[in-house]
Amino acid sequence: MEKILEVKNLHVTFKTYGGTVKAVRGVNFHLNKGETLAIVGESGCGKSVTSNAIMRLIPNPPGKISNGTILFKNQDLTTLSEKKMRAIRGVDISMIFQDPMTALNPTLTIGTQLIEGLKQHRKIDASEARKRALEMLNLVGIPNPVERMKQYPHQFSGGMRQRIVIAMALICEPELLIADEPTTALDVTIQAQILELFEKIQEATGVSIVLITHDLGVVAKIADRIAVMYAGKIIEIGTKREIFYDPQHPYTKGLLNSVPRLDVKGKLKPIDGTPPDLFSPPQGCPFTPRCPFAMEVCNKVYPDSSKISDSHTVNCWLKDERAKQLLATTVTK
Repeated sequence: MEKILEVKNLHVTFKTYGGTVKAVRGVNFHLNKGETLAIVGESGCGKSVTSNAIMRLIPNPPGKISNGTILFKNQDLTTLSEKKMRAIRGVDISMIFQDPMTALNPTLTIGTQLIEGLKQHRKIDASEARKRALEMLNLVGIPNPVERMKQYPHQFSGGMRQRIVIAMALICEPELLIADEPTTALDVTIQAQILELFEKIQEATGVSIVLITHDLGVVAKIADRIAVMYAGKIIEIGTKREIFYDPQHPYTKGLLNSVPRLDVKGKLKPIDGTPPDLFSPPQGCPFTPRCPFAMEVCNKVYPDSSKISDSHTVNCWLKDERAKQLLATTVTK
């Protein structure tokens, strides 16, 4: 399959008064054309920082992309000038931010905000831009779009505002859409509608999607592949079926065990402990203090990527060939 996005050895740091936060530490993944890749993990694991890095929206200072490449259609985005990135944002790559209320300008009508992107990037006249805006509102399911174009963000519900933000992201027909927690703060009924909308849009436009979320229910609905992120690293990646039915990393298993299921009775099993401090991240596997299978080697050396199948890899000493002889004798917990 054709790769539209490939992230290699991405590092993002933030300089603060307390020291340097290593928010993203050597992230690697790719996205195929027309595919949906979900990046999941606990809050603070680096998901949103990774998505902002792809868009080159890391504020500098205090943050910067300290290493790595971000290849979009074989073009390294990290080497582009800000002027060239502005030409790509919204046209080739668009992003849906977490909070639709802060993503919309409360002093401008919805119509004005939809049309300004077209005028900036497509250089079309006002009537053609208005026609395109009405088409997008219809596509995302906004009723009575002619009247709605005249209204302001506060006159819409949370679900409707999210639909408008999606319309704004798609109006210039991007090839890559990054959705950062698109269903946060929405009730479950609206969440289901938004997810169905993503499926409908992908079918209609063929857009490739990177979905950032901590909600495994969202992932189960629309993702083709899943990347599990922890402490600034992607520790497991595979197809939806592989991650849900054959998880290999103890952290992935912990995430799945902490989600309520209708077919399993009993108490939920939360993951004990807390994520490591990224001011001084550990040399070895960052999940070691919380892992019930941790060995001495886990504290000292980060495990290599182990291939489970052609589409499934994991970074865990339990699956590393070098650790097989250690398993029987060096379990610490």
